[in-house]
Amino acid sequence: MTRDDYEVIIGLEVHSELSTKTKIFCSCPTTFGASPNTQVCPICMAMPGTLPVLNEKVIEYAVKAGLATNCTISKDSKNDRKNYFYPDLPKAYQISQYDKPLCEKGFVEIDTNNGKKKIRITRIHIEEDAGKLNHDDFGGGSLVDLNRAGVPLIEIVSEPDLRSTEEVESYLKKLKAILEYIEVSDCKMQEGSFRADVNVSVRKKGDPKLGTRTEMKNMNSFRSITRAIEYEIDRQIEILEEGNLVEQETLRWDDVSGKTFSMRDKEDAQDYRYFPDPDLAAIKLSDEYIENIRKNLPELPESRKQRYLEEYKLSEKDANIITASKYLSDLFENAIKVCNNPKAVSNWIISEISRILNETEMDPIEIPFDANQLGKLVILIDKGTISSSIGKKVLEELFENPRDPESIIKEKGWIQISDESEIKEIVTKILEANPQSIADYKAGKDRALGYLVGQAMKETKGKANPKMLNEMFLKELNG
Repeated sequence: MTRDDYEVIIGLEVHSELSTKTKIFCSCPTTFGASPNTQVCPICMAMPGTLPVLNEKVIEYAVKAGLATNCTISKDSKNDRKNYFYPDLPKAYQISQYDKPLCEKGFVEIDTNNGKKKIRITRIHIEEDAGKLNHDDFGGGSLVDLNRAGVPLIEIVSEPDLRSTEEVESYLKKLKAILEYIEVSDCKMQEGSFRADVNVSVRKKGDPKLGTRTEMKNMNSFRSITRAIEYEIDRQIEILEEGNLVEQETLRWDDVSGKTFSMRDKEDAQDYRYFPDPDLAAIKLSDEYIENIRKNLPELPESRKQRYLEEYKLSEKDANIITASKYLSDLFENAIKVCNNPKAVSNWIISEISRILNETEMDPIEIPFDANQLGKLVILIDKGTISSSIGKKVLEELFENPRDPESIIKEKGWIQISDESEIKEIVTKILEANPQSIADYKAGKDRALGYLVGQAMKETKGKANPKMLNEMFLKELNG
């Protein structure tokens, strides 16, 4: 049997850190990157006699996420203790939610090769993050940093509706975009504020019974998630084809070797011995509270995409790419206010900016320049001050050392050559050096013109006005 004889079933548990200024049960700050154990207090260190107090902003952000993902919001919810050995959570249990989550039965719609598909969301609940262990290879031990302990999370649990890595990536990107747009999380994957536990199982096509699933924990890059799922699918199929059974277990993905390794047997709900947290009051929400949050939800990705199609006449593909990130979308809208050229701004984002982001594995939130600088770059090209090829160099400078584009071109001597006599001199020089291209053009080979223009651009290091070059070459060749 081959892989085509099997169906893949994937469910995701996405953890997203909320952008509150303080932790979920105390007033310690949540700033990323602070020195170890400098953002802690007796409550998040679980000192005896301390009591947690729920941060109301956490409820608001979770309800926002629920409404933005079409969930039903529970007016009667509570916090539960999830008992589990956490070496980096001093209480030795996590405050989470079990049978009464804040949000239930939602969905996110994704684009697939076969059209739109709804991925159902089972629940969204709030919980606290754990600390972080720093393993000391030289000392043979581990050091604990509790700055992250108590940072508020929402966990978004999907139904097992995903059937491929393409669907997984589409779902995660859509979910990430929604959370960015409603401004409840910065979703910085490299900082762990948007990460996923991936549940994978396979079954023979036509078999109604689900296969045994394995779970890969805390994955925080789309590339790693895609590679891990592909590996795990092949591993499980190979086990089944050999007549063996897949074991239900928690796995660790190793990005270097490209393999999964067993961490422990997979726990079920009963293993956690959930019970209501006796130190925290029940969460009661009024209709008015929920509706007030609903009314104040910002424009979501799908709505913004439709507006771009109608208002700016973007293609569906381009609108999808731009609205997939709030940061790219905001850059687009604000740059248009500067240069009033939506098509040009769109082209720069879709082509060069996206290329650099992909090559550097940079998240759009990390783009170092602002919309004003991008808008000014477009204006300089529109006015003919610089060519598009020089514009690409200016953009690279903006990524390296962001500053005013006009200052960059003056510093680098990149102002476009648009003087007619200078252009004619360049054209004459190139024609004299390329008699074969002249013969080719006169023989009807139109590509010869493109070659000559290219040689002139190379000669001037991209500074010659390409429109004027074309016109001058045509005039000389046809004359």
